[in-house]
Amino acid sequence: MTRDTSSPETRVRLRPEGARLAAAASAFLFITILAVAASAQTSGARPVARMIGSSGPRAVLVSPARCADRASFVNASASAAPAANSFERRAFELVNDERRARGQQPFVWDADLASLARQHSENMARQNFFAHAGPDGLDTADRAAVGGLCGWRAIAENIAYNQGFDDPAGFAVERWMVSQKHRDNILRAAFTHAGLGVSRAPDGRIFFTQVFVTR
Repeated sequence: MTRDTSSPETRVRLRPEGARLAAAASAFLFITILAVAASAQTSGARPVARMIGSSGPRAVLVSPARCADRASFVNASASAAPAANSFERRAFELVNDERRARGQQPFVWDADLASLARQHSENMARQNFFAHAGPDGLDTADRAAVGGLCGWRAIAENIAYNQGFDDPAGFAVERWMVSQKHRDNILRAAFTHAGLGVSRAPDGRIFFTQVFVTR
């Protein structure tokens, strides 16, 4: 209930000491509000990061008709995709370090999977979404099939993005390793080949995609 403090019935008269305390309290409150407002204005510069539930192993039978496009996909990806950048190399090496530490064979770098992963990171960065399925509704296995990638028996994907960290690749792998589903993809013995693609969005967010397959 709101009370009208201006009415004679509810007006409060303060002693001089009370008035001074009230003034001091008001000043403290005003300074606190300014500090909170300043903090809110600078919060945009704080590091941000996000992961989403991993795309677990999915076995897909790729039709021969789609496999027939493989040669054109490989030629296109070889000419269009640059060599692995520093973020991609570092993240891939860190993932393999995690496998070696647990007695697993390191992943074999697969250029086709790297092109597929980089394409998805670029799409997320450019179209401002974060999901395993793109706006076109295609998920990892669908994109692989459409791209003509054949010869695998199971496929999975990890994605992440972060911003404002000194070691973006290291942080992405660190967060993957503390998430059971992401960690399971990284450490699954059945996965033998992988590719990793990274792209930076206009606002500075760095998107990571890693694709794993069983051959």
